[in-house]
Amino acid sequence: MFTGLIEEVGRIRSVGRKGEAMVLGISAKRIMDDLKIGDSVAVNGVCLTATSIETGGFLADVMPETFRHTTLRHLGSGSPVNLERAMSAKGRFGGHIVQGHVDGTGKITAITRDQNAVVFEITPVNSDVFRFIIPKGSITIEGISLTVVDTTASSFTVSIIPHTLGETVLAHRNTGDIVNLECDILGKYVNHLLHYGQGASPADGTGETSKLSFEFLSSHGFN
Repeated sequence: MFTGLIEEVGRIRSVGRKGEAMVLGISAKRIMDDLKIGDSVAVNGVCLTATSIETGGFLADVMPETFRHTTLRHLGSGSPVNLERAMSAKGRFGGHIVQGHVDGTGKITAITRDQNAVVFEITPVNSDVFRFIIPKGSITIEGISLTVVDTTASSFTVSIIPHTLGETVLAHRNTGDIVNLECDILGKYVNHLLHYGQGASPADGTGETSKLSFEFLSSHGFN
């Protein structure tokens, strides 16, 4: 589990690719203090496993499923990447629950300034992801824990403080770029419970529909 607080920006120093499988060589400094083989590292929000420790960096495998559904396939030598080690049991929980399981990608459709903040407007590439995004809710963008400012029919905005902009890969992102998105795990579970009852299978549509509804919750004081 991660928190969405980026520890450092590393660099891709090698990309080994065979079909839709990749081996990434990543340069890093701060996270190398105690990184061991088998440890989890979020790379631009994608949970990867350190398979080899090298001087000033590490190697990590990228599986075909990850290749197809995240932005890691676009990385090349020299690309900056957000890095965060898995949270320790005694660590501070400064962001929100981040699994490193990317739900989809989004396209940056606008970048504007609002005094000392930079506002990113993002349109999810897969509209199915949008149902988990709510104003003032949490979302992870490229591994960064952020708060949704507002939503429209097809996009949402986040407001970036100068520190976050300067210490993450968002400083290198422009309009038209694609970013990794992970929605709040709590919202995903609530959505699932609202749609499927006991014994239901979302895979084949079997099972009864859940009796839990917004009307039921409202009638019991959950307004």
